[in-house]
Amino acid sequence: MSTPSAASFPAVPLPWALHRVRPVLSVLPVVAVVVLLGLPVTPDGAGTPADAASGLVVLCALVQAVRRAGRPLTRTAAIVLGLPVVGIAVAAAGAATTADAVSGLARYLQAFVLVPIAVVLLVRDRRGARLVLWSVVGLALWQGAIGVRQYLTGTGASYQGADIRAVGTFGPSYVMGMATVVAFGVVAATGLALGARERRPRLVAAGCALALLVPLALSFSRGAWIATAVACGAQLLLAGVRQAVKVFAAAVAASVVLVGGFGLGAAALEERLTSITQVTDAPDQSVVDRYTMWAAAGEIWRRHPVTGVGLKGFPAHRDGHASLALSSASDTEGAGQAFRRQPLLSPHNMYLLLLSEQGMLGLLTVAGSWVAVLVCALRRLRRSGRAAWDCALPVCGLLLWQLVNFLYADIGGPATVLTAVCLGLTAWWALPPADTAAPSTKPVPR
Repeated sequence: MSTPSAASFPAVPLPWALHRVRPVLSVLPVVAVVVLLGLPVTPDGAGTPADAASGLVVLCALVQAVRRAGRPLTRTAAIVLGLPVVGIAVAAAGAATTADAVSGLARYLQAFVLVPIAVVLLVRDRRGARLVLWSVVGLALWQGAIGVRQYLTGTGASYQGADIRAVGTFGPSYVMGMATVVAFGVVAATGLALGARERRPRLVAAGCALALLVPLALSFSRGAWIATAVACGAQLLLAGVRQAVKVFAAAVAASVVLVGGFGLGAAALEERLTSITQVTDAPDQSVVDRYTMWAAAGEIWRRHPVTGVGLKGFPAHRDGHASLALSSASDTEGAGQAFRRQPLLSPHNMYLLLLSEQGMLGLLTVAGSWVAVLVCALRRLRRSGRAAWDCALPVCGLLLWQLVNFLYADIGGPATVLTAVCLGLTAWWALPPADTAAPSTKPVPR
């Protein structure tokens, strides 16, 4: 029996193989950040593994930029992504204490400058972007599965006297953590389904999006519901009205079966939905607190309109501008944690938080950067062919979701680093690096 000679095997050029693999390998640090968000967090949320990994992402991007020996960002990208530094630095200078200035500066730069820029540099092509997007969907499925189990077994966070609120591994101290992750998963999966050109990935992504609607509903997060509806609706309209009608009909049918047929959280969901508009007619305390803090933040801004009161200054000025209807803290318990009072340290509205702590300068520089990224991304989406929609639609939807959700929430907690990753993905599409080819709009061999 003769052995085959080496010539009988096709030779694969090593440089070509490395060229194919390198774009995927470069995004593995970003994927690691997403994966580590599946680990349980401590009640104080300090020093999470995902935050530590985000530092590694920034370091990897820095090393890669130095090795390229070229300008890593275009002039437009540098201006848009670096604009928040102006407002953040001025607000840090006006902070009440050095500790507030340092911690606030680090958190804002991590979330809105350093990690997004690092993601832009590490994501090399659409394969890398899709890998990060699917990791977000996978994280959402993991957290959502834990959340549904918490609801069914009564081991979730306390909600109206019952431990039924789905919070995943984030615990009752960060009830918005699982809602944020699952909502990102819904938006990413919806965009992947609408942009896929082949039947199998389209069906898988659509199935993931529909499945994630269950834990999203059981999170009882009104802001996440509204932002998800807006972001997914925008994606559907961008993909085409006919396709939008089909997906909307499927989502409605799934909701009717889950809520109407199985009665999955029907009473609690109905109460939560109606509470959104109950401001004067017997609203729950969470609604009272939110609108009271919004009014307090607006009053603080009117007293300090240009630069605000400094980073982390809202808690110190809150009581002096809030009405007596505001409670000092919210009650949290369940999901493995004992009863504790959670202080209300922010207005739960990112734009009002920027106005109160950073003034109009902060709003224009920080929020203006987000809007500029979204506008550039949408313009590129319109110019690109449908072959690029498998990345363009989901990343545009993720940033749109965040901009809408910021009307009801702000940064804080372990999920903040995921916000930074999603902002970076949108910026990658909108503002590609200077020394790399622009994200290809040609079909990629599969």
